[in-house]
Amino acid sequence: MIYFDTTSASSWHHSSGLMRVSSRLFSELGGLAVPATWPRIAELAGAGDWILTPELFSEEERPGFSAFLEGRSCRAAAIFHDAIPLKHPDITWPRSVERHAGYMKLLAKFDRVWAISESSRRDLQGLWDWQGAAGRPPVDLLHLGSDWPGLGRQSCRPVAGLAPRIVSVGILEPRKNQGVLLDAFEELLGGGTVAELHLVGRVNPQFGRPLEARVASLSRRWPGIRHHPKMDDAALAALIMSSRATAFPSIAEGCGLPLLESLWMAVPCLCSAIAPLSENAEGGGCRVVRDGDWAEAIRSILTDGGGRDALARAAASRRLPTWSEAAKALASGLG
Repeated sequence: MIYFDTTSASSWHHSSGLMRVSSRLFSELGGLAVPATWPRIAELAGAGDWILTPELFSEEERPGFSAFLEGRSCRAAAIFHDAIPLKHPDITWPRSVERHAGYMKLLAKFDRVWAISESSRRDLQGLWDWQGAAGRPPVDLLHLGSDWPGLGRQSCRPVAGLAPRIVSVGILEPRKNQGVLLDAFEELLGGGTVAELHLVGRVNPQFGRPLEARVASLSRRWPGIRHHPKMDDAALAALIMSSRATAFPSIAEGCGLPLLESLWMAVPCLCSAIAPLSENAEGGGCRVVRDGDWAEAIRSILTDGGGRDALARAAASRRLPTWSEAAKALASGLG
């Protein structure tokens, strides 16, 4: 039996990458997995069973968890997302920064670990080397799904008839780097370019307020700049598919699901050159903005219809991972 850890998921009230990974994997595992929360999960899992956690955790949040890992009779597996709190502590929740090194160290006590990108795998193994972690488990790569709930793989839509629209999905905060998009649109709109920018995501209450205020100020001058704090899956998919491209200028990611999901909808993606995004961009359908000139990249995707459509065709034709395949990889690894 696979007991699927939903300790945090059971109380989540907002959408996030962690939530999406947890819900999609659990759904695709189907009858192979049973949801359970700490500490009940420790009572349920016995010899021959697996505990699988896609969540972040700490001893402080789960008293007795370290001792359980040391003395358990069941087997334990985890999905590792990223080391962002350690690499960017100045723009990460202090609570996340405090717990993250301990969380990553505890992962060395698991039997199996999957990382969601090659970059994340290197970060985890590098920290284990630094910590001198003994008896560490193998760390495999788990390709997260690109498929959108209830939406089949899309064919490309020619640029003719599409609004001159760019969509960026992600919580409003410095890590997602939406400020460079606002800079680009100030330049483009100020120069007479007709364009829309739609930012979709909640606001980080600790780090995102200045960005929120700037978006509000710019939207009064240019109504084409809009912030959508919340949007359901159907409305978001419709918005993305009506756009010329998505934009993902993050300075740190574990994987970058919005990039993959954009490609599933056959919508090209402009992305920053950080390692996790570059990994997913390699197969086509993306333009990696390596020089940081976002105004030029956006101007090109809006004005060069042939170039944009070539990217859309590449997005529609490339091989993309699915959540079903990710679940099958986990089930196979857990035996």
